[in-house]
Amino acid sequence: MSEPTRLPAHLEVASLIRLAESNGGMATVLHKGERDAGTLLVVTMYRGENAKLYERMPQLDGSRAFVLTKEQDSEKPYEFNEYLARRYNQDPDIWVIEVDIDEAERFIALLPR
Repeated sequence: MSEPTRLPAHLEVASLIRLAESNGGMATVLHKGERDAGTLLVVTMYRGENAKLYERMPQLDGSRAFVLTKEQDSEKPYEFNEYLARRYNQDPDIWVIEVDIDEAERFIALLPR
């Protein structure tokens, strides 16, 4: 059985940015990855606070859902940025998109699997 065709990363990023804007948020690219096959990471926050990192993870049903993998500690906010920097160094092909939006969980649920 062949794997479904994947949308190129740069097109998925563009649609994610439009989705954020159409839902009252703002989105920007923090790190530009490989144009066609780069992995997407989404950092959500609201009014610049409470950053959360979502990464696509394979699910048992074969889908690839965005899963919360890291939350910013208000006591040590620098650790979140250090974690992102390590991810850039581990995989220069990743895309990191920052979305400032109310109800981030609802926004993440809108993203395709």
